[in-house]
Amino acid sequence: MSSPSAPARAPRGAEAIAILVGAAFVAGLVLLPLVSVFAEAFSAGFAAFAATFADRYAQSAIVLTLEVAAITLVANTLFGVLAGWTIAKYRFPGKALLLSAIDLPLSVSPVVAGLAILLSVGGRSPVGAWLLAHGVQVAFATPGIVLATIFVTFPYVAREFAAFLQEQGRDLEEAALSLGASLWQTFTRVTLPGARWALLNGILLCNARAMGEFGAVSVISGRIRGLTDTVPLHIEILYNEDAFVGAFSLAATLAFVTIVLTLLRAWVERRSHGR
Repeated sequence: MSSPSAPARAPRGAEAIAILVGAAFVAGLVLLPLVSVFAEAFSAGFAAFAATFADRYAQSAIVLTLEVAAITLVANTLFGVLAGWTIAKYRFPGKALLLSAIDLPLSVSPVVAGLAILLSVGGRSPVGAWLLAHGVQVAFATPGIVLATIFVTFPYVAREFAAFLQEQGRDLEEAALSLGASLWQTFTRVTLPGARWALLNGILLCNARAMGEFGAVSVISGRIRGLTDTVPLHIEILYNEDAFVGAFSLAATLAFVTIVLTLLRAWVERRSHGR
């Protein structure tokens, strides 16, 4: 019986063509737009770039974006760890439904998600009317922005954490439990330390998505300048007002943050695979 043959190596010409096509694709769709954004941001000089951040509306948008991202990270990390642990370690009725619910924000348009949240907690809905009667405004306020951002970003931590735990298996946890460790001790001393890089990777993904979210937030926020406009919304406002330097300055800053988070993710993934 003949042994299975090794995969055939692609011809060098085909390799070169594939590399060139891939490089051209990345350059045309990723690098060129990024270079254009940074070029426009500094087209009037560094002083004009810096002046963008002295505007009180820009400062308000930046602060709101950071606040929403921070709250979203805390909420989605707690949910992601709990959901990932439950999915990876237990069998229970409705597990497939939970998995589908976690993946739902990845397949639903953010605008549709924002509209659904608005219809659920807006002033015309029973829940929204009850909240307004008790002095809590969700729609067209910061709580609505937080809720929309949590919805569109909550799959990331849960998916990364659950995938790692499923790959890791249950041997270490079962050994710890058999030696007398409690469930909490097993989780904090065995499971969580081993999965910290996967968890950090999910957190970085969630943070990048939260800071750049536009569709769902644009529906639920009401776009009140200085109050409920995040950085992506403020970029659109400046662009529509022909304040191109300000718009591209904020866009370049947001792109720079995303690039840093992407590089951190690459480093985290290398550490995770190395371990």
